[in-house]
Amino acid sequence: MMEHLAQILMLLSVAVAVVLAFQQVHIPTSLGYLLVGVILGPHTAGPTVHVPEFEALAEFGVVFLLFTIGLNFSLPQLHALRHQVLGLGTAQVGFTTAVVGITVWLAGLPAAAAFVIGAVFAQSSTTIIGSQLAEQGEENSPHGRLGLALSVFQDITAVPFLVVIPVLGAAVGAGVLAGALGWAMIKAVAAFALVFFVGRWLLRPLFHLVAKRRSAELFTLAVLLVALLAAWTTSSLGLSLAFGAFLAGMMLGETEFRHQVESSIRPFRDVLLGLFFVGIGMLIDPAAIPRIWHWAVLGALLILMSKTLIVAAMVRSSGIDAVTAWRTALVVAVGGEFGFALLAIALDAKLIELHLGQIALTSVLFAMIAGALLIRFNQAIATRLAGIGHSQTHGFTEPLPQAPTPQVLIGGYGRVGHAIAILLQSSGVPFMAFDTDPKRVAQGRSAGHQVLYGDISDPELLAAAHAERTSLIVITVDRSATALRAVSALRGACPQVPIIARARDLEASAQLLDAGATHAYPEAIEASLRLGATALRMLHVPGDDIDLILQGVRDWGYLPVVEEKQEPGS
Repeated sequence: MMEHLAQILMLLSVAVAVVLAFQQVHIPTSLGYLLVGVILGPHTAGPTVHVPEFEALAEFGVVFLLFTIGLNFSLPQLHALRHQVLGLGTAQVGFTTAVVGITVWLAGLPAAAAFVIGAVFAQSSTTIIGSQLAEQGEENSPHGRLGLALSVFQDITAVPFLVVIPVLGAAVGAGVLAGALGWAMIKAVAAFALVFFVGRWLLRPLFHLVAKRRSAELFTLAVLLVALLAAWTTSSLGLSLAFGAFLAGMMLGETEFRHQVESSIRPFRDVLLGLFFVGIGMLIDPAAIPRIWHWAVLGALLILMSKTLIVAAMVRSSGIDAVTAWRTALVVAVGGEFGFALLAIALDAKLIELHLGQIALTSVLFAMIAGALLIRFNQAIATRLAGIGHSQTHGFTEPLPQAPTPQVLIGGYGRVGHAIAILLQSSGVPFMAFDTDPKRVAQGRSAGHQVLYGDISDPELLAAAHAERTSLIVITVDRSATALRAVSALRGACPQVPIIARARDLEASAQLLDAGATHAYPEAIEASLRLGATALRMLHVPGDDIDLILQGVRDWGYLPVVEEKQEPGS
């Protein structure tokens, strides 16, 4: 036990140092975890970490990754994506897998291994694409949105690969292979039907029951239970663990608990996915790179060039201008970390031998590094490839049908939050509200408001809800401690967004303002001011004068009212 503890401490120390350094220079942390694996792996000098349980834990990183992806792609959303992205995404994965697979098959690889290499090379890194585009301010550009949508759709199309690859490793003859694949697809459909119907009938009532307890610990336990139970179900049917988690995520993605579920699972996903990348890094042998570097470079070029040419041709043929098509292709060209997951499954199934696995691993790694540079300079490269000196966007159609981004985020859907929601709805302002009372959530949704279950003071929930994209945040919760935590979390997550907060009294108002609220209105004093304003109007005092008086009191921090109250006889 002490030996394992020392190795765990060593792993955590190196991981913290490397990830901190990578984040300082804005390099995706997935590459940092790969480097940690290389440093602590058996192929490099120095200490080596070997804890047998890590391999099992790392597999759950992929399980939770697919669970999170499922949350973002519920059945209604998949139906909305059935046109442009669905067609382009399917064609990109299919054509890239076929082109790369046929190329390496003609080079002498067995058909099954060639298929795996094609599937691995077809993947793109959603992590790198998303972080790089956000850093460059291009995440909402036409090429950024389309490229990111295609990369996320690849994660969905990777699910059939999770079913097919283990079968390829077990099958021998063509007849046996066809029968095994057919049986695997039948089991996949059965698993989908089982999770779908059970999810529809049980998941929402279960989470309503759990949410009533208002226990973050119980909610997290329920999320883990659902994700792992679904994974165990598909695994029992001979399919992958990740496939079941993806299906469970899809079912929960249709419920009002989606954002809170994502925030609860994110810490487990990030840590375990980091362990997965560490495990992949341990497979990389730096000493083998001098012997295989030319094959790895050729593999990286095959990844980058095949996806660039295929995606550019497909996007261009859909009516989008040349510059946007090339920029989208350069964004998607990057190698993908999910290819590592497929490669690890293939190696475990003995579908490809270790030397070829090293070449494929190194090729994807090179393509991830070079692909990040292509994203960085995509505009300059695209304009040269298109042969024109300026960008045009005529003919572009929105690639990702989605609900409008909420302009206002409301924390708390009680009496005050409900009133604000009605005012916003009457004004045509899109909003999203969160509350930890499932009854209030149900009442809000029955009234046609976008009310979801979640704790507005949870930083992970704010990240899942993209609070930084809103124009205004209104905190209406009646608990001062919760409101204070929410304002502090919001000010750290989205410092540019103004925050209006409800306060019980002047002391709570001052604390909220110190925590970062733009305005914090003490409701007791505000009620007195509204009463006084009504009295002045009945006495025929001009409305403009009343507004000036009230604003003057607020501008002075309510001191005139408070000082009057403190005088004897008040």
